[in-house]
Amino acid sequence: MKLERKHALVLVAIAVWNVVTYVTFIKNLAATDDRPTGYYVAHTVLIVVNLGIAGLLGTWGVKAYKASKASPAKVDAL
Repeated sequence: MKLERKHALVLVAIAVWNVVTYVTFIKNLAATDDRPTGYYVAHTVLIVVNLGIAGLLGTWGVKAYKASKASPAKVDAL
């Protein structure tokens, strides 16, 4: 399957959004007090997984963008 440039930009945008929101979440989590250890463990796992997903989507988006620049997709007439 070949992704178009617009798909690549959507993937990169989602990755950037995930990073921005989860960095904010990290700051808010660090500011909380008096929570059980399980709370911090669960949320840390959530943060790590979502930042990993953001990295994966960002990588796919950048690769798809570069591939679309190298060989522009032909647009079929309807």
